[in-house]
Amino acid sequence: MEEKELQEDKKGILSKKTYNFAIRIVKLSKFLRENNEYVLSKQVLRSGTAIGALVREGTYAQSALDFISKLSIALKEANEMDYWISLLHDTGYLDKKMKDSFEKECGELIAILIASVKTTKNHLSEK
Repeated sequence: MEEKELQEDKKGILSKKTYNFAIRIVKLSKFLRENNEYVLSKQVLRSGTAIGALVREGTYAQSALDFISKLSIALKEANEMDYWISLLHDTGYLDKKMKDSFEKECGELIAILIASVKTTKNHLSEK
């Protein structure tokens, strides 16, 4: 595979991972509302689903700088989501197994987003 094809494949993987993560987040938000936690459920829903939406926006970015911007914001949202996961666990809304599962998935997204931003920045500096 050529480098461009590899990058497009990575984008596809990131889109799929963020979409699947968003589905889990919607279900988590619903679970929280069913347990009468409305404020945190909205925070979780907003930041957890924004990651995939920003990645999708980045797919059609107007430039490499726009792409970097979108993915950087997605990275910030993923980091915020990691905070909410810890908070939900420490306040008794998530058991350790669920916390670990969400943290693992969120950590993977963060790692991919960091790598994507770095790679794009490196390509820009080479031009």
